[in-house]
Amino acid sequence: MNAVSQEPKPSRTQAALRGALLALLEEKPFEQVTVRDITARASVGYATFFRRYPDKETLLHDVAAREIGQLLAMTLPILFTVDSRASTQALCAYLWEHRKLWAALLTGGASATLKQEFVRQAQGLAAKNLHHHSWMPGDLAVVFSVSATVDILAWWLNQAEPPSVAEMAEILDRLVVVPSLASTPTPR
Repeated sequence: MNAVSQEPKPSRTQAALRGALLALLEEKPFEQVTVRDITARASVGYATFFRRYPDKETLLHDVAAREIGQLLAMTLPILFTVDSRASTQALCAYLWEHRKLWAALLTGGASATLKQEFVRQAQGLAAKNLHHHSWMPGDLAVVFSVSATVDILAWWLNQAEPPSVAEMAEILDRLVVVPSLASTPTPR
């Protein structure tokens, strides 16, 4: 028996499909990506795709969930331990570094899926980590903050001459984060 455990095949296959979709989103809009494109890029059989995902939208949801989870894990601790500007700076720097992917996720056919998943994950984190002391219901504060953030970032990534990361961090901080922190739950 081999002492080194290997990742199960379905996980490798799903990772390959997610990686292929991410790579393809860097090249063309989601609407133009086909399941055949994804399977060819992932070196996975066409039928194998459908053993893992019923359609490309479900794969996209999986990709969006993972990307959002990574983004929230990176920015939320900064938000509550350092300062809001540091959090928005980290968020904007990450998005700018991966701007082709995030432009596809935020502005293409994936935007509704992304926003829904972002709200779901943010509400889950808020429910676990925050207690409420505000005039505004906590779940409304999360929906407002996420929706505003997604729309502002989508605007930024669509600009022919976009503001810098630092400028965008300031805009996001002043328009969304600071007002939201004033009316949202506080850390436990």
